[in-house]
Amino acid sequence: MAVFVLDRQKTPLMPCTEKRARLLLERGRAVVVRLAPFTIRLKDRIGGAVQPLRLKLDPGSRVTGLALVRESETCDADTGAVERLEHGLWFGELVHRGQAIREALTSRRHYRRARRSRKTRYRAPRFLNRTRRDGWLPPSLQHRLDTTVNWVQRLHRLAPITALSQELVRFDTQALQNPEISGVEYQQGELAGYEVREYLLEKWRRTCAYCGATHVPLEIEHIVPRSRGGSDRVSNLTLACRACNQRKGNRSIEDFLQRQTVLLHQIQAQAKAPLQDAAAVNATRWALFAALTATGLPVETASGGRTKYNRTRLDIPKTHALDALCVGAVDQVRDWNRPVLAIRATGRGAYSRTRTSNNGFPRGYLMREKRIHGFQTGDWVRAEVPTGKKAGVHVGRVAVRQTGSFNIQTQAGTVQGISYRHCRLLQRADGYGYTFQPKPKMEDARRAA
Repeated sequence: MAVFVLDRQKTPLMPCTEKRARLLLERGRAVVVRLAPFTIRLKDRIGGAVQPLRLKLDPGSRVTGLALVRESETCDADTGAVERLEHGLWFGELVHRGQAIREALTSRRHYRRARRSRKTRYRAPRFLNRTRRDGWLPPSLQHRLDTTVNWVQRLHRLAPITALSQELVRFDTQALQNPEISGVEYQQGELAGYEVREYLLEKWRRTCAYCGATHVPLEIEHIVPRSRGGSDRVSNLTLACRACNQRKGNRSIEDFLQRQTVLLHQIQAQAKAPLQDAAAVNATRWALFAALTATGLPVETASGGRTKYNRTRLDIPKTHALDALCVGAVDQVRDWNRPVLAIRATGRGAYSRTRTSNNGFPRGYLMREKRIHGFQTGDWVRAEVPTGKKAGVHVGRVAVRQTGSFNIQTQAGTVQGISYRHCRLLQRADGYGYTFQPKPKMEDARRAA
């Protein structure tokens, strides 16, 4: 993973390799600014030559993929065609907490309604005297927008980013290759069916609806066969492996699953259920595009079908970060097999100091002071325990207690009962938790649907 570099005046320079950063730190020419994403600042340099970098985004309801690439162009000596080559430098996956915000608002709404039903003073109705600004979004959706824009601005301060790419809309790539294309020819091009297939893969979680098989080639299957009056609407489509698809044939699903009534009801309910994640992305995509445009950087947009087409053509595994790498016009990709920084939005704690049960009764109280012995929940610490059952080095996110016995959440799990005397602060809490994911396995590229 590339290391971000700042000059003496904190101006972003080109990222460097881990080995070069280690040498600069050992020789005393640089100091560490941040651990995640790892950033150093040079002591003896001001300014320098930079190359154009592009930040690519794959917005999602739960996870947003981030990919920082260096762009270059190659020209074929024989044909004269210019190809766009991208070198992967840094990858990240931003995990949102929109569902937690939604649940917190639901709980608060229940408390408010219960309070109004009790014998308290009269409260005038307020549902008619509230106005919403233009472009208002629910808090759970606004959080996805704010965190994504926040990380775009962070990375812009750490690297000389000159352009952005966002998975947003469809664009006519077939007309670029064949200007005379028209009519039904659009349905027979390279991107035919990719949008519907990607929707079904997300909705049915990339598994066979009948046998639950995964990591196998899946085919689009009509729940109600077309020979029996079924349509091509998405609500009548599902995914099935070839064996199940051939075995079902043109039989109705009631006849095919007459001995599996539970599975029958699950498939019928899933077919009618809306894809909430897709609705969340659809509601925020234009707001995110407007926010990215406001940064002053040129923004390239592309469709999800184009992203999947690039990923399949380049034989790249299916991950959120690598999906971001494949956004937009991509001819060749290099250095994509790198570790990924997982960024989980954790928040900065709660204002409420009382914990309540499901019925709304107090069950516990939190500390008034968030900082204990110089530490607070969310700090990234390094604990070196010399003796005992928990002897060793533990690095992770800390959860403080008033007794001074902390919990540390590491990649291997949570370690409880670590004294504050063994902890050393690495990075202050900033509302996010960080973990490093290993490189994706090559065999996953063959399993990506």
